[in-house]
Amino acid sequence: MTNGTPTSGATPNGKHTGPIIEIRDLRKVYKQGEVDVTALRGVNLNIESGEFVAIVGPSGSGKSTLFHILGGLTPPTSGDIHIDGRDLLAMKESERTELRRTGVGFVFQKYNLLPTLTARDNIAIAKHIAGRPLETDSWFQEVLDLLGISGRLDHKPRAMSGGEQQRVAIARSIVNHPAILLADEPTGNLDTENSNAVLGILRDLNHRLKQTILMITHNPEAAAFADRIVTMRDGRVVV
Repeated sequence: MTNGTPTSGATPNGKHTGPIIEIRDLRKVYKQGEVDVTALRGVNLNIESGEFVAIVGPSGSGKSTLFHILGGLTPPTSGDIHIDGRDLLAMKESERTELRRTGVGFVFQKYNLLPTLTARDNIAIAKHIAGRPLETDSWFQEVLDLLGISGRLDHKPRAMSGGEQQRVAIARSIVNHPAILLADEPTGNLDTENSNAVLGILRDLNHRLKQTILMITHNPEAAAFADRIVTMRDGRVVV
């Protein structure tokens, strides 16, 4: 694992050549009344483009805090983060919003599908938010075939199994071609069979499409699907 101070660069035409995620001395302190709770204690980590990395560690190790900071959902207390060569902390709020819409895909444990919408509409809403019509996107059918959900498009979440709902959630997360996919305990609500199927899909996305994936998990069997495992403890990267 690359640790310590990240290095980055650019080609003469301005294209970023360093790691797609660069984290240096990242710290996060939460205020709980008059008490300071330290969640991250100087995290240093590089993720290369096309890597599938699992971040593991016990509850309270800082995994979820790191996830939310990388997604632009929570600001850190201090430190530096560069995503594809861009300084995340220097971005305006509108730029961070655009990053969440098109640059980073999210997969959550609880699927977060809208219960009143069909699978098709749950996927299409991501395209709508990004201002990209679904009807003209040939990638949409490729995503459906890859995830095996073409026959479930007209079903609402309550008519789908947990595994099917998570496949729809993955489709929604990648339909805008994000450079990075962040997955937070993506198999936490699934049985073993569906867990293995979803993890196999993530690995397939990584191997076939070179999708950069950062997965948070407490499950060592899930982490084994990744190419690299990073361990956190007490707000630090330890392995």
